[in-house]
Amino acid sequence: MTNNSKETERAELHKTIWRIANDLRGSVDGWDFKTYVLGMLFYRFISENLTGYLNEQERRAGNPDFDYAKLSDADAEFGRAETVQEKGFYILPSELFANVRRNARQDANLNETLSRIFVDIEASAKGSDSEDDLKGLFDDLDVNASKLGPTVARRNEKLVKLLDAIGDLPLSNGAGSFSRNNIDLFGDAYEYLMQMYASTAGSPAASSTPRRKSPNCWPASPWWANRK
Repeated sequence: MTNNSKETERAELHKTIWRIANDLRGSVDGWDFKTYVLGMLFYRFISENLTGYLNEQERRAGNPDFDYAKLSDADAEFGRAETVQEKGFYILPSELFANVRRNARQDANLNETLSRIFVDIEASAKGSDSEDDLKGLFDDLDVNASKLGPTVARRNEKLVKLLDAIGDLPLSNGAGSFSRNNIDLFGDAYEYLMQMYASTAGSPAASSTPRRKSPNCWPASPWWANRK
């Protein structure tokens, strides 16, 4: 990809993120709402990162039509231990971002579904080298907070919009693979969001939020991106 096309892609990404932030924020303060945007962005990233990794492994093994996202949870359980050892975490197919998003509008308990999934993701690393990396990862993404809406139904409406908005961001190629370019785009989206909220929050703490020097370090350490 040429530098010119990369800049065009980045500009379009930033424009989309800005629209999402304005459309979804509503009654939630901008600096508070960033935790929802960034948390859901990270949830999407690790879902696609894991799916791309497992698809690539299977295709190298001679299974060109394999798609982890379409596997049953029962079948997926057989690969849990090995994958956690290699990647540091595990997400069952039904708990992947894309599958949760697909069913979100019909899920009257979406807030409970997401809460359980975040607990499951953190628990998947228990006893592994990455346990400390995942511990408390989604603590700030409170899907039951009243600031999302006065009722469960209203909160779930906001969560559906958030899933759709984050899912529509042009961050992956949709071909079942996960490239260096995907990681760069996710990292760029993260940095842009941090800068945007820091500049609009109007608080010393927000203004002093450090810029991440490398997309590899988003959000805290490189384990999620660099494990092969």
